[in-house]
Amino acid sequence: MGCSNCGTGNLQGKKPSGCKNNGNCGTTGCNKLNTFDWLGNIERPVGYKPFNIVEIRFKGGRKEYFKNSNNLTLYIGDYVVVDAENGYDVGEVLLKDELVKLQLKKRGLTADQIDKKIQRICNEADLEKYNNAKEKEAATLTRARTVALEMGLSMKLSDIEFQGDNRKVTFYYTAESRVDFRELIKVYADEFKVKIEMRQIGFRNEAARLGGIGSCGRELCCSTWLTDFKQVSINAARIQNLSINMLKLSGVCGKLKCCLNFELDTYMDALKNFPKTKNLTLETENGAATLQKIDILKNLMWFQVGDETNWVPLKTELVKDYMKLNESGKKTPVLSVPKNDENNGTPTAVRSKTDFMNSADLLSSDLAGLDKKTKQNSNNHKKHHNRNKHKNKKRDN
Repeated sequence: MGCSNCGTGNLQGKKPSGCKNNGNCGTTGCNKLNTFDWLGNIERPVGYKPFNIVEIRFKGGRKEYFKNSNNLTLYIGDYVVVDAENGYDVGEVLLKDELVKLQLKKRGLTADQIDKKIQRICNEADLEKYNNAKEKEAATLTRARTVALEMGLSMKLSDIEFQGDNRKVTFYYTAESRVDFRELIKVYADEFKVKIEMRQIGFRNEAARLGGIGSCGRELCCSTWLTDFKQVSINAARIQNLSINMLKLSGVCGKLKCCLNFELDTYMDALKNFPKTKNLTLETENGAATLQKIDILKNLMWFQVGDETNWVPLKTELVKDYMKLNESGKKTPVLSVPKNDENNGTPTAVRSKTDFMNSADLLSSDLAGLDKKTKQNSNNHKKHHNRNKHKNKKRDN
C-alpha cells in the first residue's frame, strides 16, 4: 500500500522518492511504528558530520540498525539494500542522524555493536526482485498452513516474510506449548526450495504484525505506536469500575486490552479521595443509606435510603463529614433526591422505574398522535389529487 500523501511504498518498478513528511504521514500507508524526525527540517551546522547509523524498517514493523559506511545520501522513505544472513535484504529508511542515538540508547545498544552495513540504494532490479518475493508470500503461507495441518502440529502460522534476495523465508507462528517442527522444516525446504527459519512469537506480537481495528474504531495501538507490552491485570478493570466481561475486555489477540493500563493511574489518584470502607452504610434520620455505586471521575457516591427506588448522589467530602457524625453517635440529616438544576451543577439522581414507565407512556402517546397526523395528511393529499383530476377531465370535455 502506498502513502497517498507522499507516494512512499509504491514500488511498481519505480524508485521511491522518499517521504516528504519526515515519516509522519497522515494515512495508514506507511506510518507503522513511525518515529517522527523532528530534526529533519533543521539546518545542520557547518562541518557537521552525520551519525552513520541508520534505522531500517522491514515487514511487520521489524526494525534493525545498519552502518552507512559508504556515506550514502539517504532520505526517510528510501528503500535500501542491507546485509543479511547468506545474502541481502531490502528495507525502508525510517530514521537517521542524531535521533538514532536516542533509539539505540532506548534499546540498550551502542554504535560499536552494529556490524551490518547498508550496501546501496535500491535500483529497479532490486525492487523487481523484492516485489516478486512479496507476491509469493500469500500463496506460500496458504500452502505452509495446509502442510502443518496435515502433519497434525498444534501451531498457528500467522505471518511469513521473504528475504529481499528471495533466498530465505521466515515463518512466524504461535503455539501454546513447544512444537517439534524438524520434519516440517524438511518438507518446507523440499517444496519451497529456500532456507527456512521458524520463529515463535507471542499472541500480542501476532496482533502487532497483522494489525487490525480495535473496538474503539481505530487501528491497534500495538501495530501503530506501542512497542512495550506491559502486563495487564484484571484488577485494572475492577479499579476503573468496568464490567468484568472478558469478551469486552479482551483485544483481538485474546489477551486483556493494553489500554486498560492507560488511565489506570488517573483512577488510582482519584480513588484516594474516597473513603476506604467497603459496604458503606450511613445512619440517617430517615433510615439506613447503603452505598450502591461510585462515580470516580465526578467524585460522587450514590446511596439508597431504605427501600426507596431513587438513589441519592453525595460528594465524597460530604460523605466523610457524615461518617464522622456517625462515629460520634449522631445521625446525618435527611437524605433526599435533589432536583435537576443544570445552572448550579446539582447532580441528578437515578430515575426510578415509574419515571421510565411514565416516559414510555408519553413516548407511545406522541407516536400515536404523530401516526394519526400522518394518516390525516395523507387523506387530505388524496382528496386534493382527486379534486384536481376531476377538474382536468371537465376541462378536456
